[in-house]
Amino acid sequence: MFKKILLATALISALATYSAFSQTLKFGHIDSGELIQLMPQTRTADSTLRKYGESLDSQLKGMTAEYQSKLQNYQSKADSFPEAIRITKERELNDLGNRIQDFQQTAQESLQKKKEELYGPILKRAEDAIKDIAKEKSYSYIFDTSLGSIIFAQESDDIMPMVKSKLGIK
Repeated sequence: MFKKILLATALISALATYSAFSQTLKFGHIDSGELIQLMPQTRTADSTLRKYGESLDSQLKGMTAEYQSKLQNYQSKADSFPEAIRITKERELNDLGNRIQDFQQTAQESLQKKKEELYGPILKRAEDAIKDIAKEKSYSYIFDTSLGSIIFAQESDDIMPMVKSKLGIK
């Protein structure tokens, strides 16, 4: 009998502790992808990145056109060139092809660096606003629903309106 009372007391105590603990946790969620798209700085960054990419693409197209032109010229006259000129032209084409490959790699790296440069401050601003709201409203956890990794979650507050207000987004 004493064991049953002791077990019941322990169970009640554990449930009370669990209940008190679970009530102190406050959960929220936000779709950070949507938030980023709503920020006006994102449209500016998108436009700047697009123009930058177009300028790199234009340069690449010019280099490719030059290569195609020289290749066609070489192919149409290759039989009439003396061996020394043919070797020189082939080297020139090979060098131009290598420059195009190098440019493509450099352009991709440059575009990625530009993207990080443009979007880094935007992401930081959004993250700071989310953290500020979490602290101001005493949230224990904020989940990002844009990542799609949450399979199940109990009810939580959507903090999007508060974060939008903090960032001045309507």
